[in-house]
Amino acid sequence: MKVKFIGAARAVTGSCFIIETDKARFAVDCGMHQGTSEIEKRNWDISVYNPGHIDFFLITHAHIDHSGLLPRMVQNGFRGPIYATEPTGDLVKILLLDSAHIQEVETGWKTKTMQRSGASTEAKPLYTLKDAQDTAPLIKTKTYESVFSPADGIKANFRDAGHILGAAILELFIEENGTTTKLVFSGDIGRRHQLLMEDPSKIAEADFLFMESTYGDRNHKGEEDSLNELAEAISYSYKKGEKIIIPAFAVERTQEILYSLHLLSMSGKLPKDLPVFLDSPLAIKATEIFRRYRSYLDSETQDLLKKGEDPLDLPQLKFSSTTAESMEINVMKGPAIVISASGMANAGRIKHHLKHNLWRPGASIVFVGYQAQGTPGRRIVDGAKTIRLFGEDISIKAKVFTIGGFSAHAGQDQLLEWLTNFQNKKMQIFLVHGEISAQDQLASLIRKRFGFAVTIPEYLEEINLQLGAPVQEVKKLQTAEPKISWELLLDDLGSKISRLSAQQEKLKSLPASRQIEIINLLLEANQRINDIKSDV
Repeated sequence: MKVKFIGAARAVTGSCFIIETDKARFAVDCGMHQGTSEIEKRNWDISVYNPGHIDFFLITHAHIDHSGLLPRMVQNGFRGPIYATEPTGDLVKILLLDSAHIQEVETGWKTKTMQRSGASTEAKPLYTLKDAQDTAPLIKTKTYESVFSPADGIKANFRDAGHILGAAILELFIEENGTTTKLVFSGDIGRRHQLLMEDPSKIAEADFLFMESTYGDRNHKGEEDSLNELAEAISYSYKKGEKIIIPAFAVERTQEILYSLHLLSMSGKLPKDLPVFLDSPLAIKATEIFRRYRSYLDSETQDLLKKGEDPLDLPQLKFSSTTAESMEINVMKGPAIVISASGMANAGRIKHHLKHNLWRPGASIVFVGYQAQGTPGRRIVDGAKTIRLFGEDISIKAKVFTIGGFSAHAGQDQLLEWLTNFQNKKMQIFLVHGEISAQDQLASLIRKRFGFAVTIPEYLEEINLQLGAPVQEVKKLQTAEPKISWELLLDDLGSKISRLSAQQEKLKSLPASRQIEIINLLLEANQRINDIKSDV
């Protein structure tokens, strides 16, 4: 059989692995690529997927970096079934509709900008609401530990990944030429003792393991330390009369933060007069799905619910469903906690809350999840002094908290601990869903501790899998990485600045209005250069 790495190869987003057997061509996950503009261009390249010739999809969980391109596949000819667990099926439906709405709104803005500059063309969305609606009927749901056969010679089983509601580790049993090969796709492995979720399932056997490595280079803070740090952020801004802004993924992270605030309230660490706004229609819908599938939650949460205690509720919790309600938060005086999407601050209402609060010295920005390279959240976490939002440069004066203990991903030690359950010493491991620096560290530890063969595949790499044989590369396609000559680029920039400097007298002779326009352009260019300097 062949496996092609369409995403999450030396990167964290865009998870998709296309498998070809002698009887079927199918894919595990279909995630959206997120991050830099260069990375996001991959979302438009349908040729590498060939959707019309994919028989079915197996989706490990609902997060957009694992499911977000499904409407794009339907738009371009995919008509087969999409298999997922019951909660994942419901979550995917609302997430894709929300994603499509964002695509359409942002495309509308781009079109207006282009038309104001004189362009006659219109920007096109990656996919539309109709594409998302057409995807929903294709979703077929399964329960955990229920083996099914999506095609001849293939059996599949979803097991609890302990990551988010309905998230699964996928076991695949593929028969070819009278021999059965077992592949395991970890999906995203949850951390142990996470609020709401059970611990990840233990798996003992596999011939080939495709394992996530998001935090392969580090561990998380302990749960108690993370809770205390959240309390510290709240106390800091509450005393200063400013807001606590929490960018949070609508699915799982928002619910865990609500649970954490519930715990702080029970312990007297959440001021009773401090309003908490859940400003995300998507997160509000997702929270209702969490309540609907309470049997998928861990035993501690189920016990609380049986006693009539709702860990996803607070006396001062307020829902902001409309745009008007969201805007009112930013004109409201005094402290408040604002939980809003997206978790990486690259879309949605959170960008407005950051615009209104990043420049305030008494405000707190609390990051509680992974920030992919190229996203606004990553720039803030990495210490940028300013960030551009809605065409305006916003100074970062707020106190920034990064609390890794709320991550829904296992840390390095937990990943290694999960690996101890595998008994087949000849198992071959492919590290996916991680940045290369994290993968290199994790691969080294795995080889040293377990002796497993470890491969770190590249984007668009295609390999043959055969029991008892070394990994055989079929072909490595040219990646989308641009070839850049820094010397030529910087020399050209320098010469242009020199020529402009030599023409100062001519610039001074221009009408005052034109001089102001040019000065504004140069100030903007200067700010862009300062942004680049902060990265290096």
